[in-house]
Amino acid sequence: MEVCHLYISYGHNFVGHHERAPDTYPEIEVPRIECVAGRGIRGDRYFDFKEDYKGQITFFSLDVFEELCSALGVRDCSPSAVRLNVLTRGVDLNQLIGQDFEVQGIRFHGTQEAAPCYWMERAVAPGAKELLKGRGGLRAKILTDGELCSSSWSPRAKSRDPAIFTLGLGNEIPRLRSE
Repeated sequence: MEVCHLYISYGHNFVGHHERAPDTYPEIEVPRIECVAGRGIRGDRYFDFKEDYKGQITFFSLDVFEELCSALGVRDCSPSAVRLNVLTRGVDLNQLIGQDFEVQGIRFHGTQEAAPCYWMERAVAPGAKELLKGRGGLRAKILTDGELCSSSWSPRAKSRDPAIFTLGLGNEIPRLRSE
């Protein structure tokens, strides 16, 4: 499995916003993420979200995203719009549901499809939810600690979000704005 892009966000835009406008927390592309067994991705909105949470980390196929954009005639839409953590190539994510698997030395357990919701109509384009049925990605639990690294990170691709700072560990971690 190729890890193409990694994203974190420190807030929920859609969860808990039924019949309300979404929030505007950015999905931040980072070169690496720290996976913490049983807890999630350090710095992400789902870190320590719930005990034994099924979506401690989420995976989505970049190939599926590109097919989606092509089918809907969408241009200039970032894969971050789907708000999933790990964008991949080279694997059928549905085959990992109910399975233990390893990526870059870190073990995961695929728990269920990351089923698309009606917010995809707004985040990507009308028709996205229907086209993503059965192809919405994978929710997983993190079984061992470790660091995932993106294969496509370059210094020019760094986030322009001013809420980012670097801790001495080399991980970019979001800082809440003091506004």
